[in-house]
Amino acid sequence: MSATIPEEIVDSAAIASASTRRRSLWALALRNPSVIFGGVILLVMVAIAVLAPVLGTVDPTRIDPASRNKKPGTELTLRLEDGKTMKRVALMGTDSLGRDVYSRVLYGTRVSLIVGVSVAILAVSLGLVIGLVSGYIRWLDGFIMRIMDGLMAIPGILLAIALVSIWRSGLSTVIFAIAVPDTPRVVRLVRSIVLSVREEPYVEGAISVGTPTWLVMFRHILPNTIAPLIVQATFTAAAAILAEAYLSFLGIGIPPETPSWGNIMAEGRTLFRVFPHNILYPGIFIALTVLAINIMGDGLRDTLDPKMSKKV
Repeated sequence: MSATIPEEIVDSAAIASASTRRRSLWALALRNPSVIFGGVILLVMVAIAVLAPVLGTVDPTRIDPASRNKKPGTELTLRLEDGKTMKRVALMGTDSLGRDVYSRVLYGTRVSLIVGVSVAILAVSLGLVIGLVSGYIRWLDGFIMRIMDGLMAIPGILLAIALVSIWRSGLSTVIFAIAVPDTPRVVRLVRSIVLSVREEPYVEGAISVGTPTWLVMFRHILPNTIAPLIVQATFTAAAAILAEAYLSFLGIGIPPETPSWGNIMAEGRTLFRVFPHNILYPGIFIALTVLAINIMGDGLRDTLDPKMSKKV
């Protein structure tokens, strides 16, 4: 006579096993040079964004016509509200309105990181829900995927421009406009995982014993999508930072009064040959941030992919 194992013990063992695997994956990730390198640069960028009021030398929106288009390292005389003056050095020069490029670049870090993280969260959340429904509920699959195919047929930047043009430009509008073109890619990723997982014996066993559909999706299918979605989120965040810079550079993204890397480059493009610092410094920050996110994403992919993690 065989003894049956209580379901509570099986669930506890499964949870313990999953927890142990997650800890081992994180341990592998922390030993991956790509994850460490990208993570350190991102932590520096986050620190810059948080400490921008401390690190900045002047109000990034302050206009000083007497200090227009000064080159990096120029010593300036700043007139205060009480009539007094003070000396300061324009570390990255000034733009055509006399605004300090150094302070504007620091505050622009906030905008870029907020856009990157927000777009990644929004696109992954929408794509996860739609992908789960499309991959598991067969009769909805064709209808949903035709809509996703239609969205993917439009170049992402053109779709973002169209969406921004419909509503008033602003941070929330830019985040939504960038997230919409990225959502179909997440949907296709999640759907492909669901299509393969739903044929597994443990999923069919759960269905055969009458487990509700929503419970099958969230207990047995959802955990298999987490690792690929983490990697996808990093690449989505990097692409979102670039897309925000594109939109702001074209003058339809973040409002000009709000410091962002794209706005700074747009302001300096007309005098680039004479005063290249307006484009050079924000461009360096964009390149470093996107490079760090992509490198970290590659490291996470190598760690979370069972085939690649053996080589790490």
